[in-house]
Amino acid sequence: MDPNQPPVENYANPKTCLFHVLFKGAALAFYILSALFFNSFVIIFVVTVLLAALDFWVVKNVSGRILVGLRWWNEIDDLGESVWKFESLDQESLARMNKKDSWLFWWTLYLAAAAWFVLGVFSLIRFQADYLLVVGVCLSLNVANIIGFTKCKKDAKKQFQQFASQTIASQFQSTVQSAFTFV
Repeated sequence: MDPNQPPVENYANPKTCLFHVLFKGAALAFYILSALFFNSFVIIFVVTVLLAALDFWVVKNVSGRILVGLRWWNEIDDLGESVWKFESLDQESLARMNKKDSWLFWWTLYLAAAAWFVLGVFSLIRFQADYLLVVGVCLSLNVANIIGFTKCKKDAKKQFQQFASQTIASQFQSTVQSAFTFV
């Protein structure tokens, strides 16, 4: 090993990373391999959707918070309108997040959705509408997380920009006020 080479960054949260990938892989693997072991569509549907739902929950409530510092949820207001809610760490904390953890989070999120999409295309080609239903449920759970976390990331950037603008404006205002108090 070269002593001048910077140390390799490891995963800061290896257990969270493991479970982030594990449920995605388990749902995909069970769906793909289940035809070898089961003849019952009901078993395949229930187990695959259960694994995908566990993945959705883990990503939304655990790995999203720990690996990228983001959290989202959706509420229905008094008028019956859907309202997205976002939470994120402050920008300083977000900047300190482990890059490998973040990379794993985003890439597996998108790759799992791509894999479900490809499986959906295969179900269409084989005219298997029932299996397309399984893929549709799993894909929609993945896409919901992608949309939620992408909106949350954009909201965090927007909040930081607003905070920076307000800070600069207040600094400018206090500088101008102090300049006029000397005159």
